[in-house]
Amino acid sequence: MTRPTANGAKKRKNGFTLVELMVVIVIIGLLGTVVMINVLPSLDKANVTKAQADIAQLKNAAEQYRIDNFAFPASIEALKSPPAGLAQPDRYRPGGYVRDIPNDPWGNPYQIRIPAPDGGPYEIYSMGADGAPGGEGENADITAG
Repeated sequence: MTRPTANGAKKRKNGFTLVELMVVIVIIGLLGTVVMINVLPSLDKANVTKAQADIAQLKNAAEQYRIDNFAFPASIEALKSPPAGLAQPDRYRPGGYVRDIPNDPWGNPYQIRIPAPDGGPYEIYSMGADGAPGGEGENADITAG
């Protein structure tokens, strides 16, 4: 919109119209939607991969525990501090087998099962995003090979 000045020249008013602002907001919204559609599935995959890496680290610590104490730990906490009633407490590694026991990417504690359902001696697992046994997709239980 222009306004005439005192000498008759027209002066342009600076700024954006409502229509221009609405077009920009719609474009930003569309771009945000496209980005979210592409990023969210990657986040789910990253959480599963992190859980598998944590479980692999805990499995290594459990194997070291077994070598030192001739049995697998009855709980994940036994990897950080010696459990009560340990047959030979002097065999427990000073400082434990892990510095910290992480939670899974969804904030739930990792679990250990002795024996494992597949016939193995033990299994360390996460219950997935829902924090409940079983499930499908992101909610499925996660173990590391």
